[in-house]
Amino acid sequence: MTNLSPQLRQATPVVAVRGEGAYLHGEDGRRYLDFTAGIGVTSTGHCHPKVVAAAQEQVGTLIHGQYTTVMHKPLQRLTAKLGEVLPEGLDSLFFNNSGSEAVESALRLARQATGRPNVLVCHGGFHGRTVAAASMTTSGTRFRSGFSPLMSGAIVTPFPTAYRYGWDEETATRFALKELDYVLQTISSPDDTAAIIVEPVLGEGGYVPATEGFLQGLRERADRHGFLLILDEVQTGVGRTGRFWGHDHFGVRPDILITAKGLASGFPLSGIAASEELMAKAWPGSQGGTYGANAVACAAAAATLDVVREENLVANADAMGARLRSGLEDVAAKTPAIGDVRGLGLMLASEFVTEDGEPDPATAGRVQRAAVDEGLLLLLCGAWNHVVRMIPALVVDEAAIDEGLRAWSAAVSAGTSGTA
Repeated sequence: MTNLSPQLRQATPVVAVRGEGAYLHGEDGRRYLDFTAGIGVTSTGHCHPKVVAAAQEQVGTLIHGQYTTVMHKPLQRLTAKLGEVLPEGLDSLFFNNSGSEAVESALRLARQATGRPNVLVCHGGFHGRTVAAASMTTSGTRFRSGFSPLMSGAIVTPFPTAYRYGWDEETATRFALKELDYVLQTISSPDDTAAIIVEPVLGEGGYVPATEGFLQGLRERADRHGFLLILDEVQTGVGRTGRFWGHDHFGVRPDILITAKGLASGFPLSGIAASEELMAKAWPGSQGGTYGANAVACAAAAATLDVVREENLVANADAMGARLRSGLEDVAAKTPAIGDVRGLGLMLASEFVTEDGEPDPATAGRVQRAAVDEGLLLLLCGAWNHVVRMIPALVVDEAAIDEGLRAWSAAVSAGTSGTA
């Protein structure tokens, strides 16, 4: 009998048979409120009718039109629609399948465009599992251990994780920028530095938002030293944080933007955006791929962008995120085991700590499992898997938010009493 790898362990025992909006229906006959959204992928909810219709129509006409062989209409439509929401000046696109692929494409472009070997990465960042992407990932050793040697040239610099340091955001920001300057003086000369890559909100690293001062400080240093600012918006893009792009909270503009996850409502699609001038510096033949910009995925992505606009899902993420955060903070105020509630929009998390403030993965795990019993699906993150994150679909409404908070309160009560 053939089985899946034993290392593919599901976070919940649910066998999903159907999805609708913010809910999944299990083989057990139960309906579950899905606050995982496939790790932030099903942005328009499970099986949004307009996305389903677009994909079904495309499957019946052209499934695969390899985009370095022929051009196809869904890709042209998607490119035009992304042009309406991308930052000004980022007018050239290259598509891949996964976030890891897009990260590596951004790295390749940065190195080829600048002729420099090194890339600065922020401590706690997650950029993928392929060799180069894992080499740039520092959110946990589980993503980068056991297959050395990793790629050389990835230099780690601090991220302003105020709660972990025990500082306010201003102090953490000042420290992170001061250490970055030290890194540039002692480890990676600006003349050797192609780019710095950063998530506007750390994902696997614990849902820690950047600060305005930090990202603007990165922009200033990139301009001063001639390296590129790459923003990894794989998880924070397409409305997730209550703005279309996570960096919109901070008043900065990237040189390269990476997108994936919520872009196509569950179909595999990713991409990078840059100025046409910068993209033209990629070496001939360096961009390509068999399945990138698959016609069905592009049709789904174009429909996703239409739904996000027509149903005002960015504004909904902002409003529902505020409602969810308020409820999470109410629970945390009554729960000493929750040390911090943080995030942006519908990308929120609660960090579990022991009495002496150390990471508490055991309690976080009990709460996450107890939530399943309450009909709420959640995921863990953070270096010790001690942070419980919530990333519901952008279509979530007040009733679902309130349902989720009732389930969360019950799960926290059960998990912190040790009965889960």
